[in-house]
Amino acid sequence: MLPTIYLARHGETAWTLTAQHTGLTDLLLTPQGELDAAKLGPRLAGIQFETVWTSPLQRASRTCALAGFAPVANVDPDLVEWDYGDYEGLRSQEIRAKDPNWKLFRNGAPNGESIETITARADRVVTRLRAINGNALLFSSGHFLRVLATRWIGLPLSPHCISFLLGAASLSALSYEHSLERPVVSLWNDTHHLRNSDTHK
Repeated sequence: MLPTIYLARHGETAWTLTAQHTGLTDLLLTPQGELDAAKLGPRLAGIQFETVWTSPLQRASRTCALAGFAPVANVDPDLVEWDYGDYEGLRSQEIRAKDPNWKLFRNGAPNGESIETITARADRVVTRLRAINGNALLFSSGHFLRVLATRWIGLPLSPHCISFLLGAASLSALSYEHSLERPVVSLWNDTHHLRNSDTHK
């Protein structure tokens, strides 16, 4: 059996609802976000994990705890969300009012994290994951997880990365096809476990 790397995006926050760019701002989950985070536990029940890592940001670490993995999780600073610099807290339309040609996955963020920096950060995580012999579970944020998946399959970042939709409290998975030389994305944006939630019917 080849290893599988499960990626859990944190539950809903106030800025998730308002579509504000949430980088290093350390927001709490909303009450709905807490309910949804707890549903990741049953979804992942029965899977054996060699390691569990979480971003230090509380929206991810709280999701990890509500899913039941806090006792075995290690905090990994490399799993924090993209640092949006001057664009922190802004909506995409507000950013494009200042810079109509701006695209995060092409331009990075002024006074924040560049494409080169976040690529290097994701590559460090990929290198550590490749050394694990069993399954792994990661709790992080939407844009960083898109970067991680892109780098897992060996592609450079591009504006097309924004097309990899990731909902709050979603589950995705990275794995291999046939051998360790063929990394793949095996599951993306699974939210079936949320269907009994009032906001996901």
